[in-house]
Order: sequence, then structure tokens, then C-alpha cells
Amino acid sequence: MFQKGAGKITLTTWFYADPHFFHASPDKADGIIRMCNRPFATGREMNEAMAASWRKLVRPDDEIIVAGDFAHRADPPALRKLFESLPGRKHLVVGNHDDEVTKGLGWTSVRDVAYEVIESTKCVICHYPWTTWPRSHKPTTLMLYGHHHGKLRGNQQSADIGVDVMGIAPVRLSAIKAYLATLSPRVDRESDDLENRE
Repeated sequence: MFQKGAGKITLTTWFYADPHFFHASPDKADGIIRMCNRPFATGREMNEAMAASWRKLVRPDDEIIVAGDFAHRADPPALRKLFESLPGRKHLVVGNHDDEVTKGLGWTSVRDVAYEVIESTKCVICHYPWTTWPRSHKPTTLMLYGHHHGKLRGNQQSADIGVDVMGIAPVRLSAIKAYLATLSPRVDRESDDLENRE
């Protein structure tokens, strides 16, 4: 965990969470579109817009970390075709809708939790939010999550980075940090806990 050289991503890194590809009928605004009030008339339009945003930004040598729920109720051949059309070295942090088909798509890595050093920032990435995490007593260690589709606001050290919060395009850590700066400060409930100090 946060070991020098291990888990350190030095190339361009993008983040994405909760796209829920295919979680709406191709010709209707149901499913995730209705549940999260996404601005699409059909599931097909949503899939195409999110995939186009990914392709526009992410280069083949870039890293992209998907913090869960890549797809839901997808036809396996259509899901594989979409996955293979998306550039980048793709890493999955598993969400509750990521089934065995999704996990078997050929990701560079598949994990429940990622501990990464990105642009000199320590990041804990999980589909689910944590109230405390390794080195959370340091304001420079971030907790990035999805799952809540914008319903759990977060704080200056921990936030939902899903598409329903950050927009339909993958985002860089600088955009996440700018968003975190708009949130309330984190209350450190471990401030007297010496057990977790370095």
C-alpha cells in the first residue's frame, strides 16, 4: 500500500466512475437515465455520448481508472465491442454492478480497492466511500469513490467522482482537486488516534 514504485502511475491518468453503460433501453430514457436524471433521450444516445467523450480524451498509452459500475445489464458481445473500442490502459475498481462478464473484459487490473500515487498525490480509490482510510489524517491523501450518483456530497478530502457529479467525460486529478476545493473541510475523527500515524 503506497509503496515506493509499486502502484505509482506516472503516465497521464484519467478517472471515471458509474457510467452504467447499457443501463437504459436503446430507444427509451429509462433505467439510469431516469434514476439519475441524465440528459439523454435514449440509452443508445447515452452510450454513444459517454464513449465519444472517452475516445476524445484518453490516448492509447494513458491510464484510466474506472471506480466501478462500468456497465449494467449489458449484452456480452455488445459490451465487449464497446470495451475494445475504448482506448487506454483500463483499470477496474469493482462496483456492485460489475459482474463476471464485465470483470473478464481484459482490464489491465481488476481490484476491489486501488492504492495509487498519482501526480504525487496518494489516492485510495474504491467504488464505495469510506469515512476513514489509510493516511486519512493527512489532508493530501484522497478517498475517491462512486456508487452514490451525487447523493453523498463528500468533503475536501473525499468525494464521489462519478459521471453524475463530474460529467460524462473522464477527468484528470486536477479537475477532481478543483471540485474537492468547493466542498466542506473534512472533520478528522481520528485526530487523536496515534495508531494510524506514520
